[in-house]
Amino acid sequence: MKNTSVTISFDDMVDTLAHVQRRKLLVALLEHNPQDDTPVVIADSESESDAVERLVSMQHVHLPKLADYGFIEWNEDTHEVMKGPNFDEIRPLLELLDNHEDELPADWL
Repeated sequence: MKNTSVTISFDDMVDTLAHVQRRKLLVALLEHNPQDDTPVVIADSESESDAVERLVSMQHVHLPKLADYGFIEWNEDTHEVMKGPNFDEIRPLLELLDNHEDELPADWL
């Protein structure tokens, strides 16, 4: 399913939004495109080891998953992340989260 425009199920979208790092990255892409992935990964890290752990997790788990669903396009060489062909499929959920961020628990975004 890599970077192809297909209809994504609601379950796939909920699965995608199940981790805060993926939510933060996708919400950041609502307004910024292209987006360098590094600041999104380490912006709220408490320590250097936490930042490294987040970076490794983003590189090996979260970015590949988002790319597989087609929500992002990811250039591994330049570390550039941009909206993918299926980004508009998940946009309504992202906008809902973003528009109600002040009403949600702090760790949701």
